Amino acid sequence: MAELAVKRVGTRREKKQFLEYPWTLYRDDPNWVPPLRMDQKALVGYSKHPFYEHNQVQTFLAFRDGVVCGRIAAILNQGHIDRYGERRGFFGFFDCADDQEVATALFDAVRQWFAERDIFRLRGPHNPSQNYTVGLLVEGFDSPPTFMMTYNPPYYARLIENCGFQKVQDLYAYSGDLEMLPKVHAKLGPVAQQITERLDLRLRILNKSRFLDDVKQFLTIYNRSMANTWGFVEMTEAEMKHMANDLQYMIVPDMAIAAEVNGEMIGAAFGLPDYNPRIKLIDGHLFPFGFIRLLWNRKAIKRVRLIATNVIPEYQHFGVSLAIMHFMVPRGLQWGLEEAEFSWVLESNAMSRGSLEKGGAKRTKTFRVYDSDREPPT
Repeated sequence: MAELAVKRVGTRREKKQFLEYPWTLYRDDPNWVPPLRMDQKALVGYSKHPFYEHNQVQTFLAFRDGVVCGRIAAILNQGHIDRYGERRGFFGFFDCADDQEVATALFDAVRQWFAERDIFRLRGPHNPSQNYTVGLLVEGFDSPPTFMMTYNPPYYARLIENCGFQKVQDLYAYSGDLEMLPKVHAKLGPVAQQITERLDLRLRILNKSRFLDDVKQFLTIYNRSMANTWGFVEMTEAEMKHMANDLQYMIVPDMAIAAEVNGEMIGAAFGLPDYNPRIKLIDGHLFPFGFIRLLWNRKAIKRVRLIATNVIPEYQHFGVSLAIMHFMVPRGLQWGLEEAEFSWVLESNAMSRGSLEKGGAKRTKTFRVYDSDREPPT
């Protein structure tokens, strides 16, 4: 057997190898979509990203006879430790050949790095946290992922579980096609109207004249609304500003809806066109011309990912999300959408899952988060 070695990434060459390995691994997989290279570089901590102002990361590469055969990141999320009072580490950016020895060596390296910091409980994959891309695809390998969703080969689950990890939570993606929208819109219309009148809701699309301010406010609603969600750690002010700057180019105003009461935003929803087919065409390169190809003629994109419908806690039991979605449907039809993916939805979120299933949406993909809870050595 060729010699196996796992190294902590440190040099410029090793960082390049870490970032480029997926292009080798997924070369023959028609469903794989490359990440946006510039974003990936920041998310693994190789260039400036506000997540790492308070958190730490160490990346690792596995080599067989000098050839890369796997990668992984150990992520110390101090926000999680502070919020939940438990010393838990995270792994992410895991990619590996179908070789259990390689996977085991990578996870051993992550465990050793955390053990040096007195951390013995692990969770993942988080890339790098639950506010970005999260989970391992375990069902739904027959189609490419939508924008900002993960993808991996089926054998990853076996590799991870053989390293002592067990399921802690699943996340679902639901899909709905054009035909179901008018029926749902007509069925729920009277209820949505009652909710709107009872709460004196004002529903509007994102304000083009103060676009960035609206996006920032949307993210503030996201932080407030997710406070009681399993595993959630709120984004810092710097993270929200960074994400708002990125999203302002991706969001389509007609698919970004705000709900206001007395002039205060109390709920929001936004969808993003599925840019993934275009990202594949530009091979993850935004420059020099990829950005133009990504955003040109967005109305030609007929699939949308509805990322979030968030309502602040005080209004979460009044049906505000239903009123928001009812307001969004005709705008989606006017856009010419043919399909929508609602992702992701926590397995434990019975209310959201029930609403989607009653509306006719079908569960198409399952993503899994794993835990490994080992006791510290005595």
